[in-house]
Amino acid sequence: MKQQEHFEHIHTIRKELENSYLDYWQQFSNINEWKFWLVLAMFIIPLVVLYFKIDRSKIFLLGFFGYSIHIFAAYVDAFGIKKNWWDYPYAISPQLPGSIGIDASIIPVYFIFLYQWCLNKKKNHWLYGTLSAFGFTFIIKPLLIWLNVFQPYTNFFVLLLCYLFVIYIAKLITDIFIHMSKN
Repeated sequence: MKQQEHFEHIHTIRKELENSYLDYWQQFSNINEWKFWLVLAMFIIPLVVLYFKIDRSKIFLLGFFGYSIHIFAAYVDAFGIKKNWWDYPYAISPQLPGSIGIDASIIPVYFIFLYQWCLNKKKNHWLYGTLSAFGFTFIIKPLLIWLNVFQPYTNFFVLLLCYLFVIYIAKLITDIFIHMSKN
């Protein structure tokens, strides 16, 4: 019975946290705030660009890779938020993660285009993915901090490791599926 009581206690705390977050969103992150529109633009604009610029001859490969990036970025982000390593003060909706513009749009779209470029130009994706991880960690994240749409509670080395993990695992899984499709 003790386990069930503890679980119910956690559930109660989550309900209170959800209500608190809804109140926060209504006060500070709603459609009347310019940062709401910034976060919405961060979600929509990259997806529109992707629609028009993706190489349609490789769309399934690029889509699979981008989806892998999205999934692992979302998992890593959720883990980082749960561990209180970082958070997002503004969200499109109180029901959606604050990171949706980053995890479902900016990061996957950027890395789809990088992968597309590496494939078309026969460049080393591991090298350019690694360089991009440094760029996201030391250029994009500080910009998001300056705009107050990302709040870190850990050091940048942790962020870098997270980006590297996402990029490497997505590329590795894509390579495994490519290999499996040929055999």
